[in-house]
Order: sequence, then C-alpha cells, then structure tokens
Amino acid sequence: MFVDDLLIRYAIFIGATLILLRLIFFRVSPNREAYFSLFMFGNGVFIITYLLHSIEISMGFAFGLFAVFSMLRYRTETLTLREMTYLFITIVLALMCAVAKISFFELTAITVVIVVLAAMAETQTFASTIVERKIAYDRIDKIHPEHRQELIAELRERTGVSIVKIEVGKIDFLIGSVSLTLFCSD
Repeated sequence: MFVDDLLIRYAIFIGATLILLRLIFFRVSPNREAYFSLFMFGNGVFIITYLLHSIEISMGFAFGLFAVFSMLRYRTETLTLREMTYLFITIVLALMCAVAKISFFELTAITVVIVVLAAMAETQTFASTIVERKIAYDRIDKIHPEHRQELIAELRERTGVSIVKIEVGKIDFLIGSVSLTLFCSD
C-alpha cells in the first residue's frame, strides 16, 4: 500500500510538474537552468515531504521548512518574479501531492486547476503582454511633457516597437542624454 500510494502521488506530481514547467514555463522563459532547478527542487520537496509525512508534523511546519530551505538556496540568486512564482507553484504542488489527505481524484483535479490557471495566466486572457526596455536617449529637449507625443513617435520610428508608456529616469545634462524606460506591447 505504501508503494502504491507513493507511486500514484508521485505520478500526479510529475505529470503536473512536467506540464507546468516544460509546456508552460519553458515555452515562455526558455531558461534551461531555471527549468532544471525548479524541476529538481520540486522533486526534492516532494520526496522529503512524503518521507516526513509518516512523522507527525503539520502541513504548516513542512511548508515553513521548505520555505526556509528555498530562502537559503535562492537568497543570492537573481530570480525573476515569474521564476519565483513558478518556484512557489512547484513547492505547493509538491507539498500538496505528498501530504494532502484527499482522494487521488481530488488531488488530480486540484493540480489540473492549478496548471490550467498558470497556462491561462501566461496568455493574453488575463493581461496583455507588456515588455519593459531601458534605453539611453540622446535628446533631452524632447522629454518635456508637452513633447511626449513627439518623443513616442520618434522612439517608435527608431526602435520599431509599439510603445505604450514612457518613464523618464536619470537625466545627464553634461552629455545631453536621459535614461528612459519604455513599456512596449507585443
């Protein structure tokens, strides 16, 4: 019974994790290192949590333990917000699949809902994709609010991207340049 329970729970976890990370995360952010780290971290959390499940600890304690481990491991890494979100989802799936006291059907249904929500969040369904780009611009005379439309038109022509919004950053009057943050739609 122990082996059957472990294998079914692990199959649900592996299926959900592979779909989440390989088909959703990796398609949008093709970073092999991040994919590998998230996949292996989730497997480690699942295995340790499942083994600790027979010891009387609460789900909160298990989640707190792995939150501490993830902070220790990832505190020096520069993770994007997307990678942190997928790390959290992977940990949630691992913990849920390892120790949730629900039927296998309910466990599968919940993991499917989580994966589908992640897939929907990566589409235009929730919000349009806006890319942030930082540039150095050589004409500080165009940064005044009354010249904003001229600035946007010139930057669209020079960069070839559809600019939604511009934020003015550091202005260097000595060399006549300004740092701009462009928010561009795909």
